[in-house]
Amino acid sequence: MTSATDPHRVFLFLQGPHGPFFNRLGKMLRRADVSVCRVGFNAGDRAFWFHPSSYIPYRGSAEDWPQTFADLCTARKVTDIVLYGDTRPIHAAAVAEAKRRGITVHVFEEGYMRPYWVTYERGGTNGNSRLMSMTIPQMQKALAMSDMEAPLPPAHWGDMRQHVFYGALYHWFVMFRNGDYRNFRPHRSISVTKEFQLYVRRLLLMPAHAIDRRISTLRVRHGGFPYHLALLQLEHDSSFQQHSPFDTMTDFLKVVIEGFAKGAPGHHHLVFKDHPLEDGRVPVRRAVRKLARDHNVADRVHYVRGGKLAGLMNEARSAVTVNSTAGQQVLWRGIPLKVFGDAVYNQPEFVSDQALPDFFKGATRPDNKAYKDYRRYLLETSQLPGGFYSARGRRQLLRHVVDMMLSPEDPYDALKSGSAAPRQQLRLVN
Repeated sequence: MTSATDPHRVFLFLQGPHGPFFNRLGKMLRRADVSVCRVGFNAGDRAFWFHPSSYIPYRGSAEDWPQTFADLCTARKVTDIVLYGDTRPIHAAAVAEAKRRGITVHVFEEGYMRPYWVTYERGGTNGNSRLMSMTIPQMQKALAMSDMEAPLPPAHWGDMRQHVFYGALYHWFVMFRNGDYRNFRPHRSISVTKEFQLYVRRLLLMPAHAIDRRISTLRVRHGGFPYHLALLQLEHDSSFQQHSPFDTMTDFLKVVIEGFAKGAPGHHHLVFKDHPLEDGRVPVRRAVRKLARDHNVADRVHYVRGGKLAGLMNEARSAVTVNSTAGQQVLWRGIPLKVFGDAVYNQPEFVSDQALPDFFKGATRPDNKAYKDYRRYLLETSQLPGGFYSARGRRQLLRHVVDMMLSPEDPYDALKSGSAAPRQQLRLVN
């Protein structure tokens, strides 16, 4: 493994989050006296990388990419690769080759405890994370090496608008400035044009959706009935596509509504909380309404658009999800939770193994102390305060992550060995 002081470290960036975060990260790494270059696969990648001499355009086919990547690693003497999400085909191929060569793989993802943190791991995230093979007792043993108290989230911090804006801008470049990348194929199932249209539509409809969301939330919170939450995800998200037993979101909706109809008491209600970035490519609301009618529970099933989850969790009896990171918020509140897919927080101490009808009938309570230990473990290892999209979020993230990337140990091993760098308490950043 390369050391932090090795002057010959070469970081090769692949695709990152929409916006300028990867450019800022590369700039800071260069100041640490390491070499940095980036492969771009389309005009959107190029638009947000402001160091032309280190930019490497890839104009070949998807089939030729694995060999091209291998040749790049040899020619550039690459020691580290950096990427956002590890399941899209170009990244999965690169990760496999990098591991074969002993190259360190730095993976970023949305935070396991978003929106106040982002995820940084080595080797893989979500279903490919080292967390999948760890037990709570192992985490508790590692925590004995630290006496830091778990930080609280800030009073206000979010970058949803910036996320949507940079997504729309990225796809504009791919739509209208992509002439040099004619072989580029998106990893999503829909066209770039359609994705751009969906981003723009969402930006324009944000005010109307906010009103609809407020009305729906008030109906639930002031309805006077016990209710259960179903936390929805983006059907095209890698966590759903790669780490769940369902092919479509509709498949999940069928299972949940059928389980609710069979097991929940007649006075209980079910609330579907949509993902904040749901853009309408999947007709979720329509599917929920149809399935509720089919199972004769239409008067007890509700749908709430995006927005924050906290207000709905205050009175929720339980929650179900495939493997949404929002499950972490549920567990933090001590609310019973059932998951269906591979999730880094799917631990027997605090995630229910009941059959779904039995879960809705009377869910067992999670071990809150075990979850707090788990949460503290993540906050001392893979979860970093900040965000990818807003300027203040990026500033806070960069204060921590560069030193962690240059460290010879990954975050989990550093905590275990007692060499983890101290973390600043999370606070509001202006």
